[in-house]
Amino acid sequence: MSCTIFQFGGMLMAICYDKLWKLLIDKKMNRTELKEASGISFNVLARLGKNEPVSFESIEKICFTLNCKIEDVVEIQKDEPIQIDSDAFTTIELFAGAGGLALGIEKAGFEPLGLIEFDKDAAESLKTNRPNWRVIHDDIANISCLDLEDYFGIKKGDLDLLSGGAPCQAFSYAGKRLGLEDARGTLFYHYAVFLEKLQPKMFLFENVRGLLTHDRGKTYATMLEIFANTGYTIVKKVLNAWDYGAPQKRERLITIGIRNDLVDKTEYRFPEPHEYKPVLRDVLLDCPEGPGVPYGEKKRKIFELVPPGGYWRDINPEVAKEYMKSCWNMEGGRTGILRRMSLDEPSLTVLTSPSQKQTERCHPLEARPFTVRENARCQMFPDDWEFCGNVSSQYKQVGNAVPVSLAYDVAKEIYNSLEVLEENERTKKAI
Repeated sequence: MSCTIFQFGGMLMAICYDKLWKLLIDKKMNRTELKEASGISFNVLARLGKNEPVSFESIEKICFTLNCKIEDVVEIQKDEPIQIDSDAFTTIELFAGAGGLALGIEKAGFEPLGLIEFDKDAAESLKTNRPNWRVIHDDIANISCLDLEDYFGIKKGDLDLLSGGAPCQAFSYAGKRLGLEDARGTLFYHYAVFLEKLQPKMFLFENVRGLLTHDRGKTYATMLEIFANTGYTIVKKVLNAWDYGAPQKRERLITIGIRNDLVDKTEYRFPEPHEYKPVLRDVLLDCPEGPGVPYGEKKRKIFELVPPGGYWRDINPEVAKEYMKSCWNMEGGRTGILRRMSLDEPSLTVLTSPSQKQTERCHPLEARPFTVRENARCQMFPDDWEFCGNVSSQYKQVGNAVPVSLAYDVAKEIYNSLEVLEENERTKKAI
């Protein structure tokens, strides 16, 4: 049974229309015929297909058309509460994607109360790999406006960690210092609302390094101001995944917040870089097969001319010029064009598509892009982690993820900070 979770009257409910579709089969009627006979809209029909709530009026029309009762077409059940280890630190993750950050946080010892993700395929990937997780496939705007304490079954101030990284649209900011109002209309706004409503002990906000200079630095400056205004002391640092167990040069801006009333009881220390920095040889040679997209014949033959670790300057200039076309006259090194990786180097940043002309990542041993699984290895996903959707969607999910090993190292230090906080609280009570 496939169900959708929603809130009604302060309770979490699960809704399912499987009975309706079985009834249609019995009556030898298809969905289009049901729409036309009952007078419901295409939008209502689509919501029914996704097990989403529709108006009582629409349900009445369907029941009248099929000469049946409401209970014959819809099932509504109270959602069973998720069992959480009472001793575990809790987390809620926003913009969860396919689970890179969540996996690292889980490995560090946290138990999730919920993960919110809008993309259907990414949400399905989370559900497939962790059926015990409460994955909420919805627009975060539909969740942030709710009573979050009731929705997640937790009191304000009790959540240990809020995590996630919102896309960084520019803010309309003119020195008005409006707090949350500065971020209204952006996805970050909803992250900030979660902070304000739930007041977790700590938060983890990750994003691309480019956020530091986005809109000439105004975007990140406004975010930091909002974090401070919602009651948090901030530390921040750019970390490279290559320093933390991933065979990939990938920089992420990590922002950590500690609630102001707790800053004198604990602190956060960014993880120390690993002594060994892995390269592609460590992950590619025994990589399982997986879906991928080949080069066209012409492009494949050109890449066969490029040596491992080389690029367009390492082949016949006339061949390179023909391939590069207008890019040939561009200024700069253009080192991403016709770029082939080497087994003795880390990967460049894993992207959301298998092949982009100016940022190629050709396989070191074969004239082809990396497969989804090879990219997943560079992101340190376990080999049994499944990605749902078509091949394009899978590449996108992997490319958008936080490297699992980096997420783990960052989250482990958060775990350590919370343990110090907990120990201080126990000592205080014992005195």
